[in-house]
Amino acid sequence: MSTASVWPLRARTGFELAAALGYDGVEVMVWADPESQSVPALRRLRDETGVPVLSIHSPSLLITQRVWSPDPVVRLRRSVEAAMELEARTVVVHPPFRWQRRYGDAFADLVAELEESSGVDIAVENMFKVRPPGGSRNARVSAFRPSIDPTDVGYSHYTLDLSHSAAAGMDAMELAQRMGEGLTHVHLADGTGVPKDEHLMPGRGNQPCAELLEQLVATGFDGQVVLEVNTRGARHLAQRARLLGEALLFTRRHLG
Repeated sequence: MSTASVWPLRARTGFELAAALGYDGVEVMVWADPESQSVPALRRLRDETGVPVLSIHSPSLLITQRVWSPDPVVRLRRSVEAAMELEARTVVVHPPFRWQRRYGDAFADLVAELEESSGVDIAVENMFKVRPPGGSRNARVSAFRPSIDPTDVGYSHYTLDLSHSAAAGMDAMELAQRMGEGLTHVHLADGTGVPKDEHLMPGRGNQPCAELLEQLVATGFDGQVVLEVNTRGARHLAQRARLLGEALLFTRRHLG
């Protein structure tokens, strides 16, 4: 379970709910929450709850561009270091923004270098287009270099996010096929196809969540499936726990 699934609550709540519901581990979304930025704090949460950290989501969102450092290279390096210290096998990262020219030019080489030196998988995530400021209602542009599809560059490891594929109008099964053996990480969520990041509970949109999970089993997938869903509408902790419990049952059922 991604700790982003309990936003706006803190990482501690994510660990505690993951433990209570029987999740195998957590993916830590590194953002404004101070606990998410601190390896010692995350280590304490891991030890207190017994829930391992399986992956780190690098602070690559627009709202986290100052977390750890304004330099995206430093942020990615620190994400890998955190993964090594917490014994997490994967770092999730977004492609560079279009305006990050120097970072974008060196990104593929940086990812390869960090994977080689650390042994951590750096799984680059598929994204979606957004409406430009002042643009028409139907106008959409990519904010990422060179595109929203990381297979256009080619990396050793990929994250497939089904909420993003819904927002992008992409066929998630075809994208998984293009990722091939490089598909090592899945952000499981759903979407209806509207051009925004919905992160619905799996099964509540039009994405092939069940089909993808069953395909992963059929092809011997040995990566990670992470629930990254939106529970902001929950009015209290028990309701949030019920939603996350239902998502876990859906996922395990289709993973056999």
